[in-house]
Amino acid sequence: MRNRSSHKLARSLALLVVLAANSNSQVSNAHGREPQPDLRTNGSVAISVLSLFHPEKIIVTALAGHALVLVAGEQSLILEDSQVSSARVRIEGAELVISSGEQELRATNLIGVGRRNDSEDFILEIPGKIKRRYHGTLAVKSSFGNLLAVVTLDLETAVASAVAAESAPNTPLEALKANAIAARSYFVAGRGRHQSFDFCDTTHCQFLRAPPPPTSLASQAVQATQGLVLMYQSRPFAALYTRSCSGRTRTPAQLSLPSAGYPYYSVDCERCRQHPVRWSSNLSIGDAGSLRPSDEGTRLAVARRLGWSAVPSNQFSLARQGDHLRLAGVGNGHGIGLCQAGAKAMAESGASFQQILQHYYPNTEIVQYPGRNPVD
Repeated sequence: MRNRSSHKLARSLALLVVLAANSNSQVSNAHGREPQPDLRTNGSVAISVLSLFHPEKIIVTALAGHALVLVAGEQSLILEDSQVSSARVRIEGAELVISSGEQELRATNLIGVGRRNDSEDFILEIPGKIKRRYHGTLAVKSSFGNLLAVVTLDLETAVASAVAAESAPNTPLEALKANAIAARSYFVAGRGRHQSFDFCDTTHCQFLRAPPPPTSLASQAVQATQGLVLMYQSRPFAALYTRSCSGRTRTPAQLSLPSAGYPYYSVDCERCRQHPVRWSSNLSIGDAGSLRPSDEGTRLAVARRLGWSAVPSNQFSLARQGDHLRLAGVGNGHGIGLCQAGAKAMAESGASFQQILQHYYPNTEIVQYPGRNPVD
C-alpha cells in the first residue's frame, strides 16, 4: 500500500482528463467518446476496486451477522456465518468459477447483493495482498485476464470512504467538511472517465478505503454537509484538491494544462508559505526524459514509470550532476484547488468550512444539489 503522502500525488494522473471533462471544448477521452458529466447527487456510484493488484483470484466474505447472496447466471448461493461465509472466485477460460464449501458455480459474471436485493456489508480479499470491507452491492467479471470487481455504493458512503482515505490524521472537523464537499462535487460532476463503471478506487479518481465508523470525524463531516456541492456558473464541477501546495496554489495554465469549466484561481496559502514541504530526488538523465518544472504532463510521464515519490510536485529546480539530475522542490501534489495542509491550518485557526472553500475556490457557491439552494 502506498504511504499517505503519495495519495495526493497520484491525483495528478486524473488532472488532464478531469479538466477536459469539465471544459467547454469538445475533447474526447481515450475511448473516443465525449465525457458526459452526470449531475446526480442522490443515488449511488459504481466504483472499480482493487484493480491495482490485477487480481486473478478474489475471496468474497459476508460479515458476521450479515448475509450476501451471490448470483451467477441462473444459480445462486448465500454466504452467511451460520453456514459458509466465504466464496473464492477465479477465472477459467471465458468463465468465472465461484467455489463455496461443496458448491461450485460457473458464469460469465457474478452479482452480490443483500437478501432484499439491496446493499450489504462484505469483505473482498486478494489472497496474500489486501483485504477491504465494503457496504454496497458487488459485480465481478473477467476483464483482460483479470477479475474486475465493481462495488456500487450510496453516494454519501462513497464520500465518507474517500474523506477517510484522503485526509491526514488529526484533521479538524471544519477542514474535513470542506474536503467532503470537494469530494462529493468530484463524484457528482466527474463521471464519464471510465466505460463500465463511474470511478476507480485509486487516486486516478479518488482514493477509497472502508467506510469509516459513524462516530468518526470523517462520518460527522459527511453527515453535516450531506448533499452539498460546489458550483461555478450554476454548474457543479469536479473539484480538485492537493496534499500540500508550495505557498500558492496553481492554475491549469501554470502547469501547461488545458483550461477547465472552473478556472482554479491561484490563491495564497499561508500555512505552506510559512512551512513548505521540501523534498529532493535524484534521477538519471534517461529517466528524467523531458521533465520540466511547472509541466504536469512531463511529471506524469516520469511518475508513471518511476512512482510518485520520484517527482512529488511541479515546483522544483534541476541541477545536473554527472549523468544524473538533482531535483530540489517544495509541495506535495499538483497544487491545484484546495490545499489540505492549508485547510487544516485554517480550521485550526477557527475558519469555517465555508471560509475554507471560498478561499481555495473563489467565485463559487456551496449549493444543496439538486435543490440549487445556496448555503451561507
